[in-house]
Amino acid sequence: MINCGIIGFGKMGRIRAAAIEEVGLGRVVAVWDPHPEDSAPYRFAQDENEILESPEIDAIFICTPNYRIVPLTKAALATGKHVFAEKPPAFTAKELDEIIALEKSSGRKLMYGFNHRHHGSIRKMKEIVDSGEMGRILWMRGRYGKEVDESFFKGWRADPKLSGGGIMLDQGIHMVDLFLFLGGRFDEVHSFVSNLFWKIPGIEDNVFAILRGSESGVSASLHSTMTQWRYLFSLEIFLERGALVLNGLKTSSGAYGDEDLAIKYNLKHPEEGKFEEEERIVYHNDTSWASEVKHFMECIERDEAVELGNSSDARNLMLIIDKIYANG
Repeated sequence: MINCGIIGFGKMGRIRAAAIEEVGLGRVVAVWDPHPEDSAPYRFAQDENEILESPEIDAIFICTPNYRIVPLTKAALATGKHVFAEKPPAFTAKELDEIIALEKSSGRKLMYGFNHRHHGSIRKMKEIVDSGEMGRILWMRGRYGKEVDESFFKGWRADPKLSGGGIMLDQGIHMVDLFLFLGGRFDEVHSFVSNLFWKIPGIEDNVFAILRGSESGVSASLHSTMTQWRYLFSLEIFLERGALVLNGLKTSSGAYGDEDLAIKYNLKHPEEGKFEEEERIVYHNDTSWASEVKHFMECIERDEAVELGNSSDARNLMLIIDKIYANG
């Protein structure tokens, strides 16, 4: 059993603890949060250093506000712990260079929390894309949006010093990660970043971005927004001989609905613009949290490289995020 400590025991810390228990490859031995609760089912450490320095703990889950992720990841690697950190991995790509160097010298596993890759619908899309049965990807389009309520303005996410940014680092980062996961590298970026409605300096409420891979020729468009007024997740991938259209995303809030994946085949005469057959799959359950933690635990147990959500993935992602902010 892999002994785990959790730093940050709010919503995400509790989700990770439940996933650790569900997977059954590890156990939570201690947690720390600035607001301890007597009713918590785990031992509360006196401070985060107790978790960082405990010889009993093998792996640390970092589930804190964004500004704490980089220093805690460095500290955990330096004390010889395996690390699972929530997104964003950093505020800029440059911040990751030192972390990657520490990761290599420590010999420990480092993984970042991009659970969208582990949703059943996304895994099915990845399987079809990689099989080549529909040919190569031509373009992708992603829309991810929500509204925020008054509680948002009272929390750390509304402070750019603590969050690093607005809706792009909160939600849009997941969609860019899916573009990379499904479509490969992108090196050309054009964007518009605005805060026309909420008008919080440093906290964007809308991002429109167009990405292109100069080698593949694949283009992708993104709209990330917190002025959607109605929760929305939509990811479309059009290929040479078909299309994959996903609407909805199963989440803990239930606000985005079930994952409705349409697999549209156009194998014989794509130039006619008609789909010859269509398959619909609806995913009613979210197994992404357990799947993600299982991957991390198995990498530790088997001493294998992290395949999904590794530091290289994180750096490629943050290079694009840097360009979106710089160009917008």
